[in-house]
Amino acid sequence: MVFTRRHLLLSISFLISWNTQAGTIDSTALLSANLSASEVNSTAPLTIEPLSWWAGMHNPKLQLMLHNNAVPTDAAQLKVEITSKDVVFEGIEQTDNPHYLFINLDLRQAKPQTFDIRIFAGNKQLFQLPYTLAARAEGSRERQGFSNKDVIYLITPDRFANGNPSNDNQADMLEHAAPENADGRHGGDIEGIRQHLDYLAKLGVTQLWINPLLENNQAQYSYHGYAITNLYRVDPRFGSNQDYQRLVTEAKQHGLGVIKDVVLNHIGSNHWWLKDLPSSDWLNYPQHPDAKNATTSPAASFTSLSSTNPGFTSHRRTTVQDPYADMQDKRDFVDGWFVGSMPDLNQRNPKLATYLIQNSIWWVEYAGLSGIREDTYSYADKAFLAQWSKALMAEYPHFNIVGEEWTANPITVSYWQKGKINADGYTSDLPSLMDFPLYEKLLESLNEPEGWDTGFIKLYEMLANDVVYANPSQLVLFEGNHDTNRIYSLLKENLPLYQMALTYVMTAKRIPQLFYGTEVLMTSPTKDRHDGVVRSDFPGGFANSKVNGFSGKGLNAKQQQAQAFIRTLLNYRKHSAALQTGDLLHFVPQNGIYVQFRCAAKQAAAGNACYQADADKVMVIYNKNDQAQTLDLSRFSKVLAGNSSAISVFSEDKFELNQSLVLPHAGVMMLELNHQ
Repeated sequence: MVFTRRHLLLSISFLISWNTQAGTIDSTALLSANLSASEVNSTAPLTIEPLSWWAGMHNPKLQLMLHNNAVPTDAAQLKVEITSKDVVFEGIEQTDNPHYLFINLDLRQAKPQTFDIRIFAGNKQLFQLPYTLAARAEGSRERQGFSNKDVIYLITPDRFANGNPSNDNQADMLEHAAPENADGRHGGDIEGIRQHLDYLAKLGVTQLWINPLLENNQAQYSYHGYAITNLYRVDPRFGSNQDYQRLVTEAKQHGLGVIKDVVLNHIGSNHWWLKDLPSSDWLNYPQHPDAKNATTSPAASFTSLSSTNPGFTSHRRTTVQDPYADMQDKRDFVDGWFVGSMPDLNQRNPKLATYLIQNSIWWVEYAGLSGIREDTYSYADKAFLAQWSKALMAEYPHFNIVGEEWTANPITVSYWQKGKINADGYTSDLPSLMDFPLYEKLLESLNEPEGWDTGFIKLYEMLANDVVYANPSQLVLFEGNHDTNRIYSLLKENLPLYQMALTYVMTAKRIPQLFYGTEVLMTSPTKDRHDGVVRSDFPGGFANSKVNGFSGKGLNAKQQQAQAFIRTLLNYRKHSAALQTGDLLHFVPQNGIYVQFRCAAKQAAAGNACYQADADKVMVIYNKNDQAQTLDLSRFSKVLAGNSSAISVFSEDKFELNQSLVLPHAGVMMLELNHQ
């Protein structure tokens, strides 16, 4: 919501048309007639956030942040009047920057409405601001978040499909499209995703995790979305807030939920806050060498950086949990900037903490989201993270949030999950985390030759570490993401290994996630970071594509085979209770063969459902041997009891279970067991 000098020249005392469905303002605001142009700094627009809110929220408290250079320095001069009988004004707060005003409201009794916020200095009215409380969508509080029944598909929007080339360049955006530049903007957008919802639904995915869509008005390297410059605005090169809202609505019609990528740790260096920081402690290391605009704040009274610490994060994430860690080592991790273009936010500031919590809730409610993926989770203040996760889950009890804790150590990951009893007493309401430890071990085990302590046994033993998690089945396991090199390349473009990896991810007792383009064997370098190449254009999503992954045109034989394999696997999983919510039983790998079972009981009973004769069962056999192998089924007799035959999910061949199985070559076999 932005007020500019232009509105001072408009007719006296006009009412603003507010689009409550979209949460935007058509004419942006009303300035009362008795405020002259000389009393407003016309170069600094008036901003109020959140843009709107809703009646009937679980938490009835709302804090509005107002920014304008005309706000009086002395808060004692100010008076706020709310033109609504059921909206309770609870007071105003300021920081050491007089340009900001924080208005506290209690909406406990409020009904959907638009009311005015009138701000006075003495008897003079400074501002008259219309504000809308919308009606919540039916069932909003009870919305179902993503779960083990889902398959998540990760999309980097700039690289997926360009559905509207006319929005590729914007006059108010610093970086323009450069399709030939691997690290530039390529033009993918919300419309491109919308146009291919049918493809995604038929592929078998059920949730879309989309890398950040919010404004990244940075001079370069802005396509990835993680340097946000406006937390309430979709980047116009992707579309509008309304486009995002419509995408979610239409996705639901295709059986797809949408997960928003949220960044709590940092913002982009060109965020409007950097031109006039809300307070001197809004950022960690506010005089960081890369914060060129931070010192222009009239409220600046910052401490210079230590000569021994340049202000960048140490990335030593274990210091947060380490009972022996030095406090400075902890601060060096949490408070340091991620990179120079991403100023680090100080969530210990209670007003910033409230702002970030309300922003996350606003997007869930506004867009109708089914989940949040939170970036660089442990890098933010851990007390705030507990507060944030608790607030989200209190507002939406059946929601889901997955945090990114990028480490191969399951103990480090487990610290952050809801229900974990930590030695230091830290508690979290975060339901899920990305399972980097199991992902790393999956790649290692497939690439290694089989031996006593190499190969599949490493994967088997990593899974045994599930004992450290409060709820391991709620972790999100993936075959790749926007920060990892492509799995087909990492597995040396070996199709049987690729098929084993994808089957493992989709059949593990986890929530599975697929990276866009994996289904058509997109490739990348295998050493070091090559983000622009990893996030290459999806074939067929852009003009003049010779290969089209959406239609299948031009795909080579291996790509067609991989896509068909994924489609079969995902659509089978969509209807398999065993793979979605069943128990897991696995056997120590022998002779390069690793066998797992997923089993769903017909009725509740003690013990693993795989030992129940009438349970629905899926048997998965991973085989690394190039030569034919015979698998003696007697080892699995207790699980196979009551099942006479099985059908291959991939080939539809039938196998009798009263004899050994012949495994003709390396690869994966997935069998649905038939009851006698």
